[in-house]
Order: sequence, then C-alpha cells, then structure tokens
Amino acid sequence: METVVIVIHLMIVLALVLVVLLQRSEGGALGIGGGGGGISTRGTANVLTRATAFLAVAFFCTSLGLSLIAKNEDRPSSILDATPAADGTVPVPGDGNGGGGILDALQEQSQPSGPQVPAAQ
Repeated sequence: METVVIVIHLMIVLALVLVVLLQRSEGGALGIGGGGGGISTRGTANVLTRATAFLAVAFFCTSLGLSLIAKNEDRPSSILDATPAADGTVPVPGDGNGGGGILDALQEQSQPSGPQVPAAQ
C-alpha cells in the first residue's frame, strides 16, 4: 500500500513541476515570453492554473496519506530501543533484562567480568 502511494506521489510531483514550469511568467524577469500556439494565452493560463491547483491538492492528500501510513506501521519507536543482544536476538523492552535500550546494553558491557586486579595504593 505504501509503495503504491509513493509512486502516485512521485508522479504528481513530476506533473506539478512540469505544469509550473510551463506557466508563463507575469513579470517577464528573464525576458522569455511565450507567444503563438493553438490556444489563446488566456485559455492556456486558465488550464495551467487549474491543473496546478488540482495537482497541489493531490500532492497534499498523498503527503497526508503517507504520513498516516508511516505513523500506523509497527516499527520500533526508536532505533536505539532495539539493540541486538550477544546471542543475536533483539531484547523486548520490559522483559526484566534492563529495558533493552542502548544505555542498558552499554552499561552491561562496561561491567567488569573475570578476575579483578586490586587498585594500586
């Protein structure tokens, strides 16, 4: 579902960019003014303006849809919450193993293991 919405979103983006670039500049900043053609200037402007408005609404709808899809997917809330354990399994938070966060994993690694050398006096 997400892939389909992304593909539609990208097609809308490309069409929106194309329609905006086809529109005639009102200020003529670059001195490039289109002229001639089969459709009058006013008719072309109306078609391109309506197409831009339609594509902008479609762009916002697909953007909202993608954000809702991303929000509702089952993923860990943070990449730091799912650190793999030494045996390759991912600890589940709240299972009694310290929460399974990255800080807990680092604290376990910093605990000395094996025989200890007494501190120098």
